[in-house]
Amino acid sequence: MWDRATHEPIANAIVWQCRRTADTCDALRSAGHEAKVREVSGLVLDAYFSGTKVAWILDHVEGARARAEKGELAFGTVDSFLVWRLTSGLVHVTDATNASRTLLMNLRSLAWDAWACELFRVPPEVLPKIVGSAEIVGTTRGISFLPDGVPIAGIAGDQQAALFGQACFELGDAKCTYGTGAFALVNVGSEPVMSKNGLVTTVGFRIGNETTYALEGSSFIAGAAVQWLRDGLGLVATAKDIEPLAA
Repeated sequence: MWDRATHEPIANAIVWQCRRTADTCDALRSAGHEAKVREVSGLVLDAYFSGTKVAWILDHVEGARARAEKGELAFGTVDSFLVWRLTSGLVHVTDATNASRTLLMNLRSLAWDAWACELFRVPPEVLPKIVGSAEIVGTTRGISFLPDGVPIAGIAGDQQAALFGQACFELGDAKCTYGTGAFALVNVGSEPVMSKNGLVTTVGFRIGNETTYALEGSSFIAGAAVQWLRDGLGLVATAKDIEPLAA
């Protein structure tokens, strides 16, 4: 969350692993909202996603909610903030893949959902414009290390960028990538498919007027477990030392 006038964040960014809003998600689940959240956004009610984090910042930074409702503040995931800074504040956008991870976007209309914004207490005034994954959204301006006029032409969320990068262009193509967490995605085509087994439905990529959807299974701890064995428990000296132990 940042100030539109100064371009400076009003608080530290909240990373995807942070669980500070888990209680909020539990309360919304207890109130019976999970089914409609899934229907609208394709996502499960979890602190992993951005919606509850936006409200947390607005509630915990003095005066932030009032300023947000006046249009003085802007919200975005990292992609949105980078485009803002690269264009010196002229462009406030996010692509459909990142927007689909906020709990705030309607998965079918690819627009911010009024019901979701009200449920998660996020003023629409802070939200970026939703664009495609591969289109020129702006050009660089006023950056010391780049010339003006360089086009910014591609935006994609982490897992979705990997899906595209692994050439999963056809229905049924799937990938699994292993980083901090491990994420398996399968291309389900031009219509969203809702899981009956706890997977999330997400935008895979949007190019031109065509949207490709994906089903995703998320294991939040993968490489992070290796790091914990090394740095937390001290069982290994380097990450590669787990290989002979696993064998």
